[in-house]
Amino acid sequence: MREPLWRALSEQSAIAAGKPAQCSCSPLRKSLSLLGAFSLLWLCAAPVHASVAAEAGTDSYAIVSAKATSSLLLSLAHAGKRLVAVGDHGHILYSDDNGKHWTQAKVPTRQLLTAVFFVNDKKGWAVGHDAQILVSEDAGATWTRQFQDLKREAPLLDVWFQDEQHGLAVGAYGALLETHDGGTSWEDVSARLDNEDQFHLNGIAAVKDSGLLVVGESGSLFRSKDWGATWERLKGPYEGSLFGATGTAQAGTVLVYGLRGHLFRSSDFGDHWQQVELPVAGDGNLEFGLAEGALLPNGTLVVVGNGGSVLESKDDGQTFSIYNRPDRLALSGVGATADGNLVLVGQGGIHLASATGAELTEQQ
Repeated sequence: MREPLWRALSEQSAIAAGKPAQCSCSPLRKSLSLLGAFSLLWLCAAPVHASVAAEAGTDSYAIVSAKATSSLLLSLAHAGKRLVAVGDHGHILYSDDNGKHWTQAKVPTRQLLTAVFFVNDKKGWAVGHDAQILVSEDAGATWTRQFQDLKREAPLLDVWFQDEQHGLAVGAYGALLETHDGGTSWEDVSARLDNEDQFHLNGIAAVKDSGLLVVGESGSLFRSKDWGATWERLKGPYEGSLFGATGTAQAGTVLVYGLRGHLFRSSDFGDHWQQVELPVAGDGNLEFGLAEGALLPNGTLVVVGNGGSVLESKDDGQTFSIYNRPDRLALSGVGATADGNLVLVGQGGIHLASATGAELTEQQ
């Protein structure tokens, strides 16, 4: 989503050079960093990028581009049978034919969008830079802005809704926003978290029959058993940054993941954690950063990340098979198609893949 790929690509370079990986913890990782991973010029130009957007006006719409499907995309969600992807320059794309063809949506921003979530087949939200929150009532075809806070100078990094009325968004500097009216109004409820250091919050996930889990910088873990009303800080299994969390089909069971292939599983909603080993045939353990995961309709779990890594589990996250795509392009989102294949998003835009993560051939 996003922070993981910036760090993971840095780690990849260090590993290849035989050097120890460095982990810096400066702000705005998740949204700025993925672009920075692909080009150091982006990090240098980030303030200019923001100022240009400001000069263009906050009501500027995303420019329609034939290259949108190959531009940086950070998140993917289902709106019923439709696939919806979001990413750089305010690009939002949707597909009604299992990812073969994509249409660019009308979007009132040119800023980077970091995450998208649909609560049903029509209504969904996207979040991103300038603490923007966008809403769609028509399965992602058109969007309107519900909220933004330019003074924060920080992005929102993930969003989750319980139903059409109650939702939460998390982001940099410990941001936690909540709505009880479908986004007509948003309240800053960051003080509910025991997060004095304002660690960045990278992901939020629902855990079956249990509640919500938020993960973030420096191994931060926060749990809510009442769906966001109150929170407790958990002792995590790892001191490095966690980039995402994914609930499984099993009650109380959740995965968290982050730097250098670190993936942990809990079957009691975070009371205890076990590290999941990720051996790569003939090459030790996976050391690429893991960015995002998804629970597919058939119960399969898929986690993706840097180095083109695609991890698949059919036993609620106890074990994974690993496929590293030859192109090694960083991945930040994944979804399933109705025909049993995968749609991957990240560096290079949209990639259609088999159920294992391999690129589809023309014959397939």
